[in-house]
Amino acid sequence: MSRFFLTTAIDYVNSRPHLGTAYEKIAADVIARYKRLSGFDTRFLMGNDEHSQNVYRKAIESGLDPLAYCDQMEQEFRATWRRLDVSFDDFIRTTEPRHKAGVTEIVRRIHERGDIYEGVYEGWYCVSCEEFKQEKDLLPDGACPLHPSIKPQWISEKNHFFRLSTYRQPLLDHFAAHPEFLQPDVRRNEILRFIEDGLEDISVSRAGQSWGIPLPFDPASVVYVWFDALVNYASAVGLGGDPQMFERWWPADLHVIGKDITRFHAVIWPAMLMSARLPLPRQVFGHGFLTLNGQRMSKSLGTIVDPIEAADRLGHDPLRLYLIKEVAFGGDGDFSWERYEERYNVDLANNLGNLVSRVAAMAHRYRQGRLVPAAAASDALARAGDEAASTYRRAMDGLAIHEGAAAAFGLIDATNEFIAETSPWKLAKDPSAADRLSQVLFDTAEAIRLAAVLLTPMMPSSSAEILRRVGVSSETLDLDRDGRWRAEGERLVAQDGSLWPRLDKNAVDRSRADLQVRRKEIIVTDDSTPGLPPAQPTPAAAPQPASAPPAGGDRIAIDDFMKVELRVAKVLAAERVPKSNRLLKLQVDVGTEHRTLVAGIAEAYEPETLVGKSVVIVFNLKPAKLMGIESNGMVLAASPDGGKAIVATFEEPPAPGTRVR
Repeated sequence: MSRFFLTTAIDYVNSRPHLGTAYEKIAADVIARYKRLSGFDTRFLMGNDEHSQNVYRKAIESGLDPLAYCDQMEQEFRATWRRLDVSFDDFIRTTEPRHKAGVTEIVRRIHERGDIYEGVYEGWYCVSCEEFKQEKDLLPDGACPLHPSIKPQWISEKNHFFRLSTYRQPLLDHFAAHPEFLQPDVRRNEILRFIEDGLEDISVSRAGQSWGIPLPFDPASVVYVWFDALVNYASAVGLGGDPQMFERWWPADLHVIGKDITRFHAVIWPAMLMSARLPLPRQVFGHGFLTLNGQRMSKSLGTIVDPIEAADRLGHDPLRLYLIKEVAFGGDGDFSWERYEERYNVDLANNLGNLVSRVAAMAHRYRQGRLVPAAAASDALARAGDEAASTYRRAMDGLAIHEGAAAAFGLIDATNEFIAETSPWKLAKDPSAADRLSQVLFDTAEAIRLAAVLLTPMMPSSSAEILRRVGVSSETLDLDRDGRWRAEGERLVAQDGSLWPRLDKNAVDRSRADLQVRRKEIIVTDDSTPGLPPAQPTPAAAPQPASAPPAGGDRIAIDDFMKVELRVAKVLAAERVPKSNRLLKLQVDVGTEHRTLVAGIAEAYEPETLVGKSVVIVFNLKPAKLMGIESNGMVLAASPDGGKAIVATFEEPPAPGTRVR
C-alpha cells in the first residue's frame, strides 16, 4: 500500500485557535480523508509550537510554569480539533523529548557540515512574528506588515548563523527540477523571485534564554524558535530517535501552511535539509488568508471567530463544507455569519437535505422503502454520476478541494433536475410505468449514495448518515469501489427527520398551530404538486389561512425563491452588441470578481448612462451565450406593457456583491 504523510503548520499556544487557524486544519483534514478514501496508508500530523517567547510571556502573565501552561493549552487545542472532527494521526509538541532529539540531530548534522558559524546579529525583530525583518519588508512607518500595530525592535546580540546564502543555486535547481514543489503558482513565483534576488545567512540561536532547546555545541544558547519549529515534521516520524520509522515516513508528501510562512517552508526548511543531507518534502502548499467581513482574521487585530462557536451555531459539518466549498484553496476567502447561514440554507437545507428527504418519502410512498433496479439505468443521471466522480478525482488529486466539493454538488443538482424531468409522482399513476418508476427511484438513491461518498472527506458525519439512509454502509469506504456508479443491488431506504432544518429567523415566535397550518398547505395531493416536499417541511414564511385563494398564478415556496441569489453589481463598462438592437454587453463588479453580462435593455438605455450605476443581477444563473457572448448572470428590470425596460437600481447603492432579499 502506498503511503502519504501530510502536515499542517504547528500553532503558537499564546492564545486559543481561531477560525483562520481552523481553516488550515480542516483543509488538511479533507486531504487526509481523501487519501485514506483512495487507499493510501495516511499519516496526518498536527501539533503545537511551544518554545515561543510569546508563549513564555503569556505563561508568566498567567502565573503558571511555562510547561504547565502549555499542558493546559494542548487540551484547548485538542478540544477544538475534536469539535471540528479533524482526524489527525499524531500530535506533536515542541517540548516533547522526541522533538528535542530531532532538533539536536539536525543541528548537529548542519554544524558538522560547516554550515553554522558564530557572529553578531543586528536587525529589526518583530516580537509577535518572532522573526528578524529586513528593512525593505517593513511598512513605511517601520511597522511589521503582519502586525501593523507593533514596531519591530532593533536587536544586537551574539548568535550562531546558518549559511543560507550558499543554498541559493541548489534551491533554484530544485525548483526547476520539481515545478510541483511549491503550489499554488502565485506562491512559487513569489518565492523564486525572492531566491533569485539573493539570500542572506540567518540566525539559528538566541542567547540568554532558557525556554528552548539548547544548542548541542553551545548550551548557553537555545535554538531559534523558527529553526526549532520546522524540525517538528521530521522529529515526529523518528528523526534522531527511530531510524526505522523515519525511513518509513520521511520525506513528507505535503506541508499545508499559510502563505505568510511560505519563505520558512520553501526556502529555509529545504536548505536546512540539504545541509543535513536529508530528503526534501515533496510538496509545500501555501493557502491564503481567511478574512472576517473583509478584514484579515488575526489575534493581534482582534478580528477573530471562535471555531467552536461557529460549529455550535449550525454543526461542524456545515462549517467544514462552507470553508471548503466557498474558499478556493490557495486563495484568500471571507467569512461572515450572514453568508455562512445563507449557504447552509441553500446548499444543505434546501438542496442536499431536501433531496434526501424527498427521495426517502417517495421510496416509502411508492415502494415501501425497498428499492431495486427494474429497467435500464437512467443514462443521463448515470453519466452525470460518472462525470462528477471523474471531475472530483482530478480536482482532489490536484489539491483543488473546493472544486471537489463543487463536483459532488453538481451531481446533487443533476439529481434534482432528473426528478423534475421524470416526475415520479406522475409515473406512480400509470400501472404500465411501474418498472420505470422503480428504476427512477433506484437511480436517485444511487446518485445520493455516490454524492455522499464524494462528500465524505468534507462532511464525514453527515455523509455517513446519508449513506445509512439510502441503505449502504459507510464502513471501510474505498473510492475505487464505492466512488463510481452502481447499477445493481438493493437499497433499503430509511425515512427519518430533517438532516438540516432550514433557518428561518422570522419564524422564531411562530405558534405550533401556525406550523400545522403551514404543514397542511405544503403537503398536498400528487395532482397539484410539482414535486414532493421535504419529509418534515420547515416553515419558511408567514403562513396564509388554509382557505386563502392564491393572489394570482401558481405560487412557489420560499425554498424555491431562496435558490435564486440576487446581488448588487456595479457597471464598469457598457457597449452595444453588434447586429443587435436590443442587447447591451456589460462589465460588472460583483464584489468578488468581474463578470460579463448581456442584457436586453439597449432600447431603453444608452451604454454610457449605465456606467457607474449599481444594479441588481441574478448571481447564480447558469451561463448562456447570446449573440456569441457568454453571459454570466441577468440584470433585473421591470418591463411595463408597451413601455421600455426600467433597470432596478438604488438611490444609495450598497457595496458590490451585497445580497438582495
